[in-house]
Amino acid sequence: MRPPLLLAAFLLVPASLSPAGEPLAAAPAYVEPPVAMVKADPDPTAGLATPSWQWPLSPRPLVLRDFDPPPKPWLSGHRGVDLGAASDGAHVTSPAAGSVSFVGVVVDRPVITIDHGNGLRSSFEPVASTLAPGSAVAAGQPVGTVLPGHCPAAPCLHWGVRRGDDYVNPLQFVMDLRPSILLPLEAPP
Repeated sequence: MRPPLLLAAFLLVPASLSPAGEPLAAAPAYVEPPVAMVKADPDPTAGLATPSWQWPLSPRPLVLRDFDPPPKPWLSGHRGVDLGAASDGAHVTSPAAGSVSFVGVVVDRPVITIDHGNGLRSSFEPVASTLAPGSAVAAGQPVGTVLPGHCPAAPCLHWGVRRGDDYVNPLQFVMDLRPSILLPLEAPP
């Protein structure tokens, strides 16, 4: 049974003081906190999604430019990834089921955005699409074609994913980005 919080706080009072508040002889160098006060280390992989989506291009594309978000939302950065397309006109497919929430031009590029639910939205540019907002799409369903103009040296697709208002790395939905952990070898018996 774990002690109540008040009792746990009382137990943390230094044992080096007498009831009158005067110092006693030698105080212990370290007092172990009660179990109720010990916090576990946070999970270093918290926030990383389990890969469950499909790549939006086929065959599996090369990542030409990584996700590089700015330190502050108003600063410049790369809020998605650039994927190498086999050619201009390559089919772009929905990485997960959802519904089209936007089709139009942003600044000077044609964009399509798919709402996947749970606050997740994918945006692709530059993409020509005949779909209309509200159209339901299945995972792997073609949603448009890659247009030239995003990457100067090769055909490519920019893919961004937002969770609410925050941009997140799209690759976490198609790859396992958790860090590798080396475990010690077991000692021979």
